[in-house]
Amino acid sequence: MEKHKIYTMSFASVYPHYVTKAEKKGRTKEEVDEIIRWLTGYTQEDLEAVLENKTDFETFFAEAPQMNTSRNLIKGVVCGVRVENIEEPTMREIRYLDKLIDELAKGKAMEKILRMG
Repeated sequence: MEKHKIYTMSFASVYPHYVTKAEKKGRTKEEVDEIIRWLTGYTQEDLEAVLENKTDFETFFAEAPQMNTSRNLIKGVVCGVRVENIEEPTMREIRYLDKLIDELAKGKAMEKILRMG
């Protein structure tokens, strides 16, 4: 089976779209970064290195220091697909991130986005 195109795209090529989506709705780049750090365990320095090195999505998730164990609480639909039903692990991680950014853009409180309560 051929890999999905997103796997080989650099995370840095999509990251500005996450930030733009959030900022259009009055949220911040810092909140986007916080979500990414929460999901993946990357430090801010590591995240900036990933962006600078143009790391691809597959490597970004494969090398994530500590995927958050609460991410299985992320439920809902992204691009017409229920994230909790996605079988392929890397695609599920990508869609988890998409869902969190959607929630940020929809005005959800950070505590709820980060599954703190």
